[in-house]
Amino acid sequence: MKFSELNEAQLLALAITAEEEDSHIYRDFADSLRAEFPATAELFEKMAAEEDGHRHRLTELYRRKFGEHIPFIRRQDVKGFVMHRPSWIVRNVQPQKARQEAALMEIQSRRFYEAAAHRTTDTAMRQLLNDLAQEEQRHEDKAEEITDTQAATGQLGQEREAARRFFVLRFVQPGLAGLMDGSVSTLAPLFAAAFATSQTTATFKVGLAASVGAGISMGFAEALSDDGKLSGRGAPWLRGLVCGLMTMIGGLGHTLPYLLRDFHTATSAAIVVVVLELAAISWIRKRYMDTPLVSAVFQVVVGGVLVFIAGWLIGSG
Repeated sequence: MKFSELNEAQLLALAITAEEEDSHIYRDFADSLRAEFPATAELFEKMAAEEDGHRHRLTELYRRKFGEHIPFIRRQDVKGFVMHRPSWIVRNVQPQKARQEAALMEIQSRRFYEAAAHRTTDTAMRQLLNDLAQEEQRHEDKAEEITDTQAATGQLGQEREAARRFFVLRFVQPGLAGLMDGSVSTLAPLFAAAFATSQTTATFKVGLAASVGAGISMGFAEALSDDGKLSGRGAPWLRGLVCGLMTMIGGLGHTLPYLLRDFHTATSAAIVVVVLELAAISWIRKRYMDTPLVSAVFQVVVGGVLVFIAGWLIGSG
């Protein structure tokens, strides 16, 4: 069904359903954010209450004009109408992302009411739809005012710091552990095979096996180490996936050069990749783990060099 084909009763029914859906989405956001971001959760509770008020006013008008039965018309039933992603899909939504989603929803609602008001000839219905369009605009302004107030009291600053901490715990920390393990632990078997055989194909197979094996091992180890409920580190399967993938990436980085046929060229390229990997690890430790750059470089480089030497000695012996 096209929007232009809706009659007045169907327009009101669609508005009622849309307001109810928006209210549920805001409350889902609030519930998801309440434990870690109470200030933003309070904002969404207020916005949900506003949407409930809109729905009640629309329902009262519908009953006065068309009776008690309200047809169930949803956004997805109307061609060209913008649908919102179900809020239960994003249970770990971050405050900034939720605020952006809410701002988009308010803009879409305002445009809908403005378009619907042009479609009706009933004075009372047009007045209500225009009023709701203006209120949706005020919602955007009100959300900004609340945000400014929360920023002035320091609540938003605390939330941003908490969001950064959770990002580090749930993604950076397991990813960094995997990258370090994959980049360093696979050096010994890779270069031992390289210097023992001087064959790029055999070395590549050893590096591939070491990388995949380390990725699987680290992924399961991370997933089984902590369920995340007390530490706040998030879903264990997600951490395990991040850790496992980064471990494999760390090992494959200096393994892929051995796809080259020339042994000396492949080894030189692998060494360059190792240097880049260790530099990336040092930067991540400085950027997210607050480790001094000199200390980060020293720790990572010393470990990498020792493992490289071990692989070289074993392979050349």
